[in-house]
Amino acid sequence: MNAKSDVRPPAVSVIMPVLNEERHLRGAVEAILAQEYAGEMEVVIALGPSADRTDEIAAELVREDPRVHTVPNPTGRTPAALNAAIKASRHPVVVRVDGHGMLSPDYIATAVRLLEETGAQNVGGVMHAEGENDWEHAVAAAMTSRIGVGNAAFHTGGEAGPAETVYLGVFRRAALEQQGGYNEEFVRAQDWELNFRIREAGGLIWFSPELRVSYRPRPTVRALAKQYKDYGRWRHVVARFHEGSINLRYLAPPTALCAIAAGVVVGAALTPWGFLVPGGYLAAIAAGSVPAGRGLPVRARLQVPVALATMHMSWGWGFLTSPRALARKVIASRRPAVLAAD
Repeated sequence: MNAKSDVRPPAVSVIMPVLNEERHLRGAVEAILAQEYAGEMEVVIALGPSADRTDEIAAELVREDPRVHTVPNPTGRTPAALNAAIKASRHPVVVRVDGHGMLSPDYIATAVRLLEETGAQNVGGVMHAEGENDWEHAVAAAMTSRIGVGNAAFHTGGEAGPAETVYLGVFRRAALEQQGGYNEEFVRAQDWELNFRIREAGGLIWFSPELRVSYRPRPTVRALAKQYKDYGRWRHVVARFHEGSINLRYLAPPTALCAIAAGVVVGAALTPWGFLVPGGYLAAIAAGSVPAGRGLPVRARLQVPVALATMHMSWGWGFLTSPRALARKVIASRRPAVLAAD
């Protein structure tokens, strides 16, 4: 055994914001505690004001394992939960996990190795969506297809390398403290916004397909629509807050929505030729759903176009209707929350 192999890996803090996660919380925490990692580890769960058994399950987990702790998050907002958990944690590597995310067994060990090998400030991998019923299987297929999410590597996979952002993230604590943590004004898109600031400060964000987190999709059309509307709304806020942070992939859904709406109006008021635009879109997602849904049960395959259209149109609507007041509020706050001890 060489000297390097005798060195104990760095201690790790796993932070988890939760709100109404009774369905998946125990499994998510157990997947963390079962990690194949030789270093010291703690889990800090930030508890929002849940209306289900989330708090009760969290209390059970605390009693069962001394590595698990909880902190309150009375606002229920994800970035506030993340900052509270970071502040209550103590180790030099910080792993973000959601209450409905399941880490692969070697996730933390691989991430810590990649931090050392690449010198990155944050590493992350693939958001591997997995459903538990026909609708969730359809959403998972849509979320991992290029017609659904474009060329986002953390959804569809790809080669390891520098990235704009990654799913969740495994951070050097020093990078989080340098940036003051998450900006709590960003109800959504807080990951993208934090990674943008890290990159602007000269830090490296690294994507690797070696890192996989199983993700449970939203269980209904309505929940999926709300999720993607919020994504679009807050991605527009990021674009207003950080000039130059937008690209064509983010403009595709609002452009498609405007083109479809215009086609319907023209088709109804002037000429049936206008319906070619919405008809073409429907044909495109129907065709794209065939490879996306390959291997799924028939009922799940039939719902893939619904999931794709819900994602596209909701994201586009959220982007187009994002109030400028949200960006003004973020700009007025300017500085993210400070993580230093009181």
